[in-house]
Amino acid sequence: MTLLIICPDYASHLLPLATLGTAWRDAGQRVVVATGPATAPIVESFGFERVQLQLGKGSNPGVIRAEDQPAGEDDALRGFFDATRRGMTETLAFQAEARLSDFMWEPVRVGRDVQAVVESVAPDAIIVDHLAFSSRLALDAAGISYADVLVGHPSALPLAGEVYGFPPAWPGAFAPEQGELETLRRLCDRVSDSFTAEWNAALAELNPSATPSESAFAEHGDLLLLNYPEELADDARVEALPRHVFLGSSVREEAPDPEVERWLASSDQPFVYVSFGSFLSVRSDVTAKVASSLESLGLRVALALGSGDRQALGDLPDSWLVREFLPQVRLLGEAAAAVTHGGNNSVTEAMTFGVPLVVLPFSTDQFAGAEAIEREGFGVALAPNEATVAELQAAISAAVALPRDRFDAVSSNLRQSPGSVRAFEALAAADPSTNARIAVTSPAASL
Repeated sequence: MTLLIICPDYASHLLPLATLGTAWRDAGQRVVVATGPATAPIVESFGFERVQLQLGKGSNPGVIRAEDQPAGEDDALRGFFDATRRGMTETLAFQAEARLSDFMWEPVRVGRDVQAVVESVAPDAIIVDHLAFSSRLALDAAGISYADVLVGHPSALPLAGEVYGFPPAWPGAFAPEQGELETLRRLCDRVSDSFTAEWNAALAELNPSATPSESAFAEHGDLLLLNYPEELADDARVEALPRHVFLGSSVREEAPDPEVERWLASSDQPFVYVSFGSFLSVRSDVTAKVASSLESLGLRVALALGSGDRQALGDLPDSWLVREFLPQVRLLGEAAAAVTHGGNNSVTEAMTFGVPLVVLPFSTDQFAGAEAIEREGFGVALAPNEATVAELQAAISAAVALPRDRFDAVSSNLRQSPGSVRAFEALAAADPSTNARIAVTSPAASL
């Protein structure tokens, strides 16, 4: 039996999808990953085979920098970073405008490449990252049934009355003006219409007899698999979802890191883990405020710099663990709290280990995710541009002091039933007699 994983060349996309694939690997099945060259070391670390498939112009091997991107992509990334400094609606508007050109890169050519890979590998099941729209389009055009694994907040699949790119909920720290929201909504509606037209044009070329989509962003497979804890989900949205299963989390294994192990063993003082992910870590101004608040509180800290500027943080205590990249899963397993941008990997991994969160969302579904953390009492959300050192101190102190009962209950549930096992069982139950080809999709790390 063979599982095919199709994923863009981005580490934050591939890590959860590859982790889902471990259930097939551990069952003795062959796992093949179709992706670009930047994430080849990740594929190798899981013991999977890799076939070449380029799904976009950019890449992210783990830490993304504008200067490492091809011409055009570098300026787009810098534009995004500048937008995050201006504010929430400006960032969402920038991302919406970018979707007019970057969500489906050469969809017909890529679609045919995807179909050729499927024919060559001859898989029994297929996993596809949701943001690889051209890949899902190719599978739809070929009539291959698939389920969607949404690696992100469930609002990545817009329901009735919603539009992609416009958060259905906001954390309390954000109060955009009504006029700004109306302008953003109109833009998102226009982008949705344009994207649907692009989808349908490519679909017609790949399969002239296919039925056009009414809303391409709302397209989903026969079974929706959400890489997200059900404990954070809004009940009203859950009731409106198509047939679905909550996977909870997809927590990867990490190789032992001797330096990290020595640091953990050097003190029994509680510590806070800080990371703004593979590219939002470029916001060293926000990291500097967080570092200042933690130093004032006298807390021990493990800080993942990512693409941030170490010099912008000034002198930090010698007792802190500060590196460009840190084994996040290992550290969250011991942390007393975490400060994060609210990316899906950070949120689901923190929930898996019962770690309270201080969320500073910058973009996309991070706002809705931060609202869920705040609403369900698993942490505190602040606006990264406006939050002061004093407000960060208060938020971190409040997070550390949150009652442990609910955290322990969620952690126990997620650890006893890993997402990889839930996905494997859900797909087997979908067609136990034939184990028919099923594509599993997921939206993880959009800007």
